[in-house]
Amino acid sequence: MSKPALLALADGTLFHGISIGADGETIGEVVFNTSITGYQEILTDPSYNKQIVTLTYPHIGNYGVNPEDAESRAVFASGLIIRDLPLLHSNFRASMSLDEYLVKHGVVAIADIDTRKLTRILREKGAQPGCIVTGDNIDAKAAVEKAISFGSMAGQDLAKVVSAAEKYEWNTAEWKLGVGYTVQSNPKFHVVAYDFGVKQNILRMLAERGCQLTVVPAQTPAAEVLALNPDGIFLSNGPGDPEPCDYAIEAIRAFLKTETPVFGICLGHQLLGLATGGATSKMKFGHHGGNHPVQDLDTGRVMITSQNHGFQVDETSLPANVRITHRSLFDGTVQGIALTDKPAFSFQGHPEASPGPHDVAYLFDKFIALMAERK
Repeated sequence: MSKPALLALADGTLFHGISIGADGETIGEVVFNTSITGYQEILTDPSYNKQIVTLTYPHIGNYGVNPEDAESRAVFASGLIIRDLPLLHSNFRASMSLDEYLVKHGVVAIADIDTRKLTRILREKGAQPGCIVTGDNIDAKAAVEKAISFGSMAGQDLAKVVSAAEKYEWNTAEWKLGVGYTVQSNPKFHVVAYDFGVKQNILRMLAERGCQLTVVPAQTPAAEVLALNPDGIFLSNGPGDPEPCDYAIEAIRAFLKTETPVFGICLGHQLLGLATGGATSKMKFGHHGGNHPVQDLDTGRVMITSQNHGFQVDETSLPANVRITHRSLFDGTVQGIALTDKPAFSFQGHPEASPGPHDVAYLFDKFIALMAERK
């Protein structure tokens, strides 16, 4: 027997559907993601903290979930919105269905709503707060008020909220069919990775390329990191507004006074931009999906990329020693920067994207090359 559920947006729009997850209610910023696959990776991506994710592809849950495809230690998305949950899932790696997974991890979710209408609203009005409520006798007015109470993602420092509490070592490399995850037993480089909400596939791809990683909490001082004598410093993805992360910006400025290679992804890209003296701003509805075209301005090559961000680096704010390396072909926004006088660069999208696309994975090789030059 299906249980009723309601999605209420802050603008008063209501969507009636059925619950496919945990009982209760949840609030967060409602965003849409255009990926066809990768729903488990999306749910466990810490960058979705305090966000309710709408998946625009109509059939979600077809291949179930499994323990190996998680991107972090927990589910960080505040909720899930889909059009249709298939009656059956089918995949040789699956250990449970999507709805079982949502219940197990306490995720409130709704299905059987018009996600096309919802996406149009978010595209035209911008991402906005929402509330999902499950059960009988739902108070729609109260749900709208709860959505409004969420406020804005602007000004929210969430990196320190989702970050690991203690530093740890990482040597697990990429997954291989018939083998599973491998281990890097002969590392050539020592990389300190800041956990602002790091996705584990980033760590795996660095380990695959010969790195032993020390992962440190978001608020780790620069002096503590430099004392580890790393060959390179990685700035991870993460949720929220980069501007309040003054602890990270201060640390990155200290790293830029050295010759240690620095590579940032997503939030790490925005923080690098801020550390150079640039500015960031909130986007109308952000970039969330697996089909975003980005051009490498050095080669002219156009790549299909995975994206997940609601803030951007403002191009006109960047100083003369920062050049634009990549640009979105959707809206022309900055997708990559590099310093002209230091071995530091970053990318807004996700070159580590699992399950893909993998067009931008070469940036990991660029980071390795910068470290190799200085060994």
